[in-house]
Amino acid sequence: MRSRSTSDAAPDPAPESFLPLHRDTFHILVSLADRDRHGYSIMLDVLERTDGVLRLSPSTLYASIRRLLEQGLIQELTERPDPEHDDQRRRYYRLTQLGRAVAIAEARRLERLLADARATGLLPGRT
Repeated sequence: MRSRSTSDAAPDPAPESFLPLHRDTFHILVSLADRDRHGYSIMLDVLERTDGVLRLSPSTLYASIRRLLEQGLIQELTERPDPEHDDQRRRYYRLTQLGRAVAIAEARRLERLLADARATGLLPGRT
């Protein structure tokens, strides 16, 4: 297989081209923002961050992970954080640079929506 040179490599898509993100997708990216995780750890983190409101099923999670891998927003790690104390069936994932940029762009989009809701009186202003 031929490797691409920088001259024929396609440029990364603009992070904004992925927006708006599906709710589950955004939660998965947020979960990977602070550390590498395996699938079950992502499910638990999302459940905890949402106070139990969002419970990702394994089929939803792994379909999302497959799509995020294809889009280049996350990558599967080849190294294991602690191989001696880990189940070798686990697969670990990490945000790519593009994935982090997309998550930031979505967070900013949501922040603007919240500011608009406050500015119009739909939500009370910050106290």
